[in-house]
Amino acid sequence: MAERGGTECVDLSTKGVIVGEVAVRPGEVVLVGGGPGDPDLLTVGGLKALREADVVLYDHLAPVACLSETRPGATLIDVGKRPRGAQTAQHDIDAQLIRYAREGARVVRFKGGDPFVLGRGGEEWQACAAAGVPVRVIPGVSSAVAGPALAGIPLTHRGVTQSFTVVSGHVGPDHPGSTVDWDAVAALGGTVVVLMGLTNLAAICARLVRGGMPPETLAATVADAATDHMRIVRGTVETLPGAVSAAGLQSPAITVIGAVVGLELAGAGS
Repeated sequence: MAERGGTECVDLSTKGVIVGEVAVRPGEVVLVGGGPGDPDLLTVGGLKALREADVVLYDHLAPVACLSETRPGATLIDVGKRPRGAQTAQHDIDAQLIRYAREGARVVRFKGGDPFVLGRGGEEWQACAAAGVPVRVIPGVSSAVAGPALAGIPLTHRGVTQSFTVVSGHVGPDHPGSTVDWDAVAALGGTVVVLMGLTNLAAICARLVRGGMPPETLAATVADAATDHMRIVRGTVETLPGAVSAAGLQSPAITVIGAVVGLELAGAGS
C-alpha cells in the first residue's frame, strides 16, 4: 500500500478549470497515463479519475506523489516492474483489474507515460474486454516526447528535421525478441528516440552505425527526466555509450539521436 504525502498535485478546481466528464463508473477499469513523472504533467482527466477511484494499481514510474489525491479508504496497490527488483507478473495485474471491477469497484490502472506507448496498456485492455469488463483509456504525456523536451531537445525543428521515430531498446538488436528493423531506422534520417535502451546502448549504437548511420551523428541520453535529478550526457552515436557509462547514468533514461541534439535552447535542461 502506498503512503500518502509528498509533492501535491495542483488542485484545478480552485483555478476555474472545468474538468470534463470522465467519471470512473463502478465495475469499470480506466487505464490512466500518468506522464513522465512530474505531478504537474498528469492530465486533468487522469487526476479526476484518481480522485474517484476505489482501487488504484500503480507503477513506480507513474507520478506516485499524486496518489495523495485519492480518496480516504481507496486501495492502493504497487504492481511496478523494477529492473532487477520486485516484479509483478502481467497476468496477475490483469487478474486483479478484472476481479476488483467485477466486485463493483471503480478501478484505475495508473501507469507512467502513455498506456499505449511501449507499455502493456493494450494487453490490459484486451484482458478486460475478453472478461466482459468495461475499460477506457485516459492518454498520458509520453516520456518519448516529454523527456527530450525537458532536456531542451525538440524532436522536430524547422530546417533540421520533420520526423522522429520511437523504438524500444529493452532487448538488444541481436536478441531474438527484438522486432525493430535497425537497418531501416539507421537509414530513415530524422530523429531517433530509444526508450528503455540504457543497458543495450552500446549494442544499439554499434548496430546503427553498421546499418549506415554516420558515426558522427549527434546523440544524447537523458536520465531521470521530469525530476529534480535529471542529467543529460551528449556525444555522438559513436562516443555516447562510453560517455554514458563514465557518467554512471542509470535507468530510467531516454536516448535521442539526430541533428536536433545540436540545438542549444538557452536555459533548457538546467
